[in-house]
Amino acid sequence: MGHYDRLSALDSSFLELEDHNTHMHVAVALLFEPGPLATREGSLDMERIRAYIESRLHEIPRYRQRLAYIPIEDHPVWVDDPRFNIFYHVRHACLPRPGSIRQLKRLCGRLLSQKLDRTKPLWEIWIVEGIEDGRFALVAKAHHCMVDGAGGADLLAALLSPTQETTFEPGVPWLPRRAPTSSELVWGELERRVTGMGSLIARSARALARPGPLLRATRETASGLMESFANALVPASDTPLNPDIGPHRRFDWFRLDLEQVKHVKRHYDVTVNDVALATVAGAVRRFLQLRGLTSLDDIDFRALIPVNMRATGDHALGNHVSQMLAHLPVEERDPAKRIRTVSETVGRLKHSHQIEATELFEELSNWTATTLLSSVSRAAAARRAFNMVVTNVPGPQLPLHLLGAPLRDLYPMVPLFSNQALGIALFSYDGSLYWGINADWDEVPDLHAFVDAIDASFEELYRTCAPPKSAVARAQA
Repeated sequence: MGHYDRLSALDSSFLELEDHNTHMHVAVALLFEPGPLATREGSLDMERIRAYIESRLHEIPRYRQRLAYIPIEDHPVWVDDPRFNIFYHVRHACLPRPGSIRQLKRLCGRLLSQKLDRTKPLWEIWIVEGIEDGRFALVAKAHHCMVDGAGGADLLAALLSPTQETTFEPGVPWLPRRAPTSSELVWGELERRVTGMGSLIARSARALARPGPLLRATRETASGLMESFANALVPASDTPLNPDIGPHRRFDWFRLDLEQVKHVKRHYDVTVNDVALATVAGAVRRFLQLRGLTSLDDIDFRALIPVNMRATGDHALGNHVSQMLAHLPVEERDPAKRIRTVSETVGRLKHSHQIEATELFEELSNWTATTLLSSVSRAAAARRAFNMVVTNVPGPQLPLHLLGAPLRDLYPMVPLFSNQALGIALFSYDGSLYWGINADWDEVPDLHAFVDAIDASFEELYRTCAPPKSAVARAQA
């Protein structure tokens, strides 16, 4: 039988949510010093970079697979691409020297505006040289059906190294496996359903043998489902950040010192993610006021927060996330009250069984109508169940290199849903917290003002904390 891997209901939902204006790819922009990758002529050794990336693909086999579909139910599967061509996926671009960071951001926005070709493996890497100070960028795109935020971090781990090693072994010879025929796909799906039904019956029997825990878990999950659907049925407030969007994107970024973020974390006894969400709330407040919303007392501004559900050591591609819908206290004027409210809200959500309910709903979608999850997701977006996505992925706190070239900055990107003109992704790396802000080109022409609002919001929050002891010691000295 031919080889294939079936997409989960969550993975396939990102394919179904995509349309002409809504691009469901994630991305990251990495800035490097050229180091040993610079040639004598001052350009980059693209042949070497491309060969290195190809040599690492055996660790991420999904990157040599394309989509196929099961007949009748039309559910997507992964099959090996016999026409895989590394030159199609690893591309070379150059800014007019010396290219500015603003020009690089514009190029990133243009790349984010282009959908991936579904007839090929759903990823691209653009190597961009000609940036001021001799730097170069690596801009990587992958469809959300392939990878989530934590999985994207694993991809970086496959390409980057904590050492300055400049040599590499040639890639493992790759021979594509035969794709299944239509009849094999149909029979494989029937077998999956029969096997799954047997597993479900066995699990149900084990659960019924212990009715107490079963009833308790059922009540908790039902409570989580009711809360999730109740939030989804009542629209969040309509704001200037929630129009119908177009296909074109702007991309901007910002960096915070992670030690300063952790200082705020320690002062308020919260998490780094709480600090980030409170900063977002303050930035949204400032930005909406700039847009003319003078009264924010009654606003219900909600963020969709992905939650990593991977077990330690789980490096599988695909999406392994749940999600929470959290009210952000945009209405709160006091930054200290704002961060306490965020911490209380997130803490309550973590104990509300929303996450377990979301997991159960995804599992039911896998065994029933696979379009169920995408239909609910599309309806939630259409009803404006949330105003923006805010995702935060912890990364390595040590310097990384690409064939000896030092990685200096790393800015992630989250896709926009149909009526959301702005989304925020965060990634921590080597002592910094990096913010990537994706926005609709037409609806947020003042994206720089939002970046300034993030800076001002964090500074306002930071000033509410006592200075670190080291700073006090220096002042006394």
